[in-house]
Formats: sequence, structure tokens, C-alpha cells
Amino acid sequence: MKPSTSVLAIMSAVVAMAALQDTSVVLDANWRWLHQVDDYKNCYTGNQWDSTLCATPELCAKNCALEGANYQGTYGITTSADELQLQLVTQTPYGANVGSRVYLMDAAGSKYKQFQLLNQEFTLDVDVSKLPCGLNGALYFVQMDADGGLARFPTNKAGANYGTGYCDAQCPHDIKFINGEANTLDWAGSSQNSGGGKYGACCAELDIWEANSMSNAFTTHPCTGEGPQRCSSPEECGSGEGDRYKGMCDKDGCDFNPFRMGNQTFYGPGPQFTIDTTRKFTIITQFVTNDNTATGELVEVRRLFKQDDRVVPTPSSTWPGLNGANSITEATCEAAKKTFGDPDDHSAKGGLAQMGKQMANGMTLTMSLWSDHAAYCLWLDSSYPSDADASKPGVMRGACPTSGGRPADVEAQHPDATVKFMNIRVGDIGSTY
Repeated sequence: MKPSTSVLAIMSAVVAMAALQDTSVVLDANWRWLHQVDDYKNCYTGNQWDSTLCATPELCAKNCALEGANYQGTYGITTSADELQLQLVTQTPYGANVGSRVYLMDAAGSKYKQFQLLNQEFTLDVDVSKLPCGLNGALYFVQMDADGGLARFPTNKAGANYGTGYCDAQCPHDIKFINGEANTLDWAGSSQNSGGGKYGACCAELDIWEANSMSNAFTTHPCTGEGPQRCSSPEECGSGEGDRYKGMCDKDGCDFNPFRMGNQTFYGPGPQFTIDTTRKFTIITQFVTNDNTATGELVEVRRLFKQDDRVVPTPSSTWPGLNGANSITEATCEAAKKTFGDPDDHSAKGGLAQMGKQMANGMTLTMSLWSDHAAYCLWLDSSYPSDADASKPGVMRGACPTSGGRPADVEAQHPDATVKFMNIRVGDIGSTY
């Protein structure tokens, strides 16, 4: 079955010229109904695999098929011209769907659009006014296979059209199919309909925007491997107790969150903030190389905001030792790790230079809305770790309470929470805003 997709208009801006291009988004495979081939029997129910159809990872891939998607009715995903809206909770006859993750397709609609952003800027408008504490409306890039793994893994018959092949720097274990096989080994259910298996799906990740109405961050996460990698041990995945920094990816990343950097009045709901999150605004991200070409080494990631025709740079850090930094550079990353007392896994995994190499090879645009079962988004919008001294540099990331962010509470209190991503454009530095 050919999956339905939602059409989205993307602006490609070059100096003195802008071209509008119709493209589409596709829903990640993990959210889709997984059922027996040519039958209606579930291969996966609740948070468990069918023991007969999925007796082995290989058998499961052979026996089971992914279904097309009713984007709006089942998943709360709507598009209109250049706007994508994701809703937190969507009630269906089969139960509630929570959150979603979609990928931008190429113009032909058969592969994920690949972005090469070195010496470019990436700009979009966002509306986070309906995103409370504990939620993350995220727009980011990951180094997925453009075809969703179709060519590399013959047992993968679905590919990008069905949203397969996801990976990121957290090496997630909840991905149901990795390398064309079901992730059934050692599977343990976690939340209502999710779980985790033996394998993780690792790849470089560039977080353009992780945010709600209270806080925001942009982050670089390099990995030592190139492209999507399947990890199989706690050390390789960085998932075991004490193994976080032994894995192939920088899970912490080098993040720039204005609140964490010391400015608590820059971003938030209301006119008292420089950027008022009750209203739409624009975020501009620039990827500067050492020689100002697309083949140079990545040396800086800059962020600008625009609201009501006011262009505002990211505020400078107020912490001693960070020297007023207001962008991501190697020096800023190293200084922040030192000032905040965090392990510098970013440098250990190759830093911005490695991130740039992975960007040069092409990355897939991902947009998602999610609640956080592991850390309640406290790392984004509250004090984290929650038991740390909030007066210490880097502990406070936002003004949300440490007692908040529990997914069950957020979903019950704010089922209509939404994020809107609009008017995405990419082009030469200085050309898109």
C-alpha cells in the first residue's frame, strides 16, 4: 500500500532568487500499525511483539507489514501550504495516539530530502505558544539513509515511503526495525506502547530547535561512525550504567540554551521577554566554515531570532569563563563543559569538525513532538539534574518546576498541545530573512 503523505511547501532561497518547491512529510515507521502480511493480525500489541509472528528478528521482518497512515485522523498531523502542525494527543477508535515524528521527502517523494548545510543558513517560523513545560517540539537533522535503508538491507521492503531507518545520537533502543530486522531480542516494554530491544540506532544529530514556550536549545551531536550504525552492547550504545560516554555518539552534545547560558529574560511567554513565545517568531541558524565555502570545516553555528521585524542575536552568556559567547564554537563548547562541570564528550567524538563532515554527507530533516519518559524534559526547561544546586552554572535550563513534565500529567492536562513549523527556507548566509 502506498502511504499517504502530507504536502508541505519549502522555500529554497539563493541570492536574488527564491524557488518554492512542493514536497511532503512522511510518518516514522514506529508509529504505524504493524500487522501480518495480507492479514489484520497485529505483530505488535501494546508494548509487546507477537511471539509467533515475531519468533525471530528475521521472521518478524518477513511476516509483518507496515500500514499507510491517516495523518490527521490518527496522528494529529496537518499541513497547509508551508505550515506543518503536530498535535500531542489524538483520540482514535483504537485508543489515543501520543506525539509524532515525520521526515521531509524529496521532490520525487521516494527518498528523504538530503540537506547539505555547510556555509548555508536554515530558517523557519515557529509557533510554540501551545507547548507547555515538559514537551519538546523539535526540528533537527539526523544522518539517516536517504532511502530508509532499502538498498543496504534487502529485508527492508518498506523504505523511506514508510518512514524506516531512523537513528540519532541517543542510539535509541525503541526503534522497532533496525538494519531490516525487528528489534525483538531482549525487548522490554516501557511506556504504554513503547519499549526497547537489544539494538540501538546511532547516527550524528544536529538539533536546530528543541523547545517549548518556556525554553529552547540548539545542539551539535557528532558520532565517531559514519551514517546509521546499529549498536549491540551497552558500551557500544552508551546505554549501560557508567557507559554513557563509551558509546559511538556524543549524547550530551554541545548545547546552547540562552537560559542555561545565564539570560533568564530573553525567551518566554509574554511581552516582558525579548522573544515573546505567545506569538510566532523566526529562527535563523547559520553554519559557518573556516574558509566560507561548502567544503570547508565547520567552525561556528550561529543563531538569530526575528520577531515583529526585529532581528535579535542570541544573547551572550553571562557566566565567567564563557567570555560572552553567543554561538557554538569549539572554544565555547570546551569552556561550557568546563564551567558546567560536564564531561567533554563533544571533543572526544570529534567536535564541530566531525559534525561538519557528517553534515557534508547529507542529513534528513526531522520534525517531532514528544513528552519525555526518561527525564521529563527537565534538561530543556527546568533544573537538571533535579537534585543539583540550582545556583551552580548550567544547572538551570528554564523556569519550569522540577516536579513537572511527567508524560501522563502533561498528556492529561494539555492533550491539545501543538507545535507549528512554518515557511522553512534554506540558502546562502544572509539570504533567508
